[in-house]
Amino acid sequence: MQPDHVAIVAADVGAARTIPASRFAWYSSDGATGVLPSTLADHVASLLDAGLPVALGFECPLSVPLREDEHNLTNARTGECAPGRGNAPWSASGGAGTLTVGLVQVPWVLRRVRRSVRSDIPAFLDWHAFCEHGHGLFLWEAFVTRQDKGVAHLGDAQVAVEAFQQALPDPQSTNAVGGDGECYSLIGAALLRTGWSKSLDMLHEPCLVIRPSPRPAN
Repeated sequence: MQPDHVAIVAADVGAARTIPASRFAWYSSDGATGVLPSTLADHVASLLDAGLPVALGFECPLSVPLREDEHNLTNARTGECAPGRGNAPWSASGGAGTLTVGLVQVPWVLRRVRRSVRSDIPAFLDWHAFCEHGHGLFLWEAFVTRQDKGVAHLGDAQVAVEAFQQALPDPQSTNAVGGDGECYSLIGAALLRTGWSKSLDMLHEPCLVIRPSPRPAN
């Protein structure tokens, strides 16, 4: 599979309401947009049914570290507080808020996609396995904070898609978060709960985290 043939979609999670009050928004590399989880799921399902491989990202923590030291359980993941990029740990303020929303919105979207597609389609958390297979659904985490953010929630989703595109052909090499050892994979749990996988290994498989490149200083 050629990486540039992948449809890339990202969602900024949040309370789903009618325009302009919705705090949920999604953007697709084909230009499609929306403000509801249902339209996101239907769009992803239509891409998959058309035979396109899809990389679907959610802007919320999709895995958390399981450390040995009890004093460090809520510490930031490695890479979250990069120099010059602000302090944005998964367990504090915005990170914790989006994690909570994602706990319900991510599996809801995955369940609707699963029920909508016409054939049995595999899901992946490993980019290279996804590319080798040639089709299916790849899940990733979008990490868009502070100075990286776009205009409103739709802008954040678009920034995430563009960051993924810039990371091609091997986004795994630009993984923004990692090196923490064991993790509890929230996206793995969501894939199990919604029938995309039966492998319990998913519960400790982290996913790719894509963060936009730092913007040049003015």
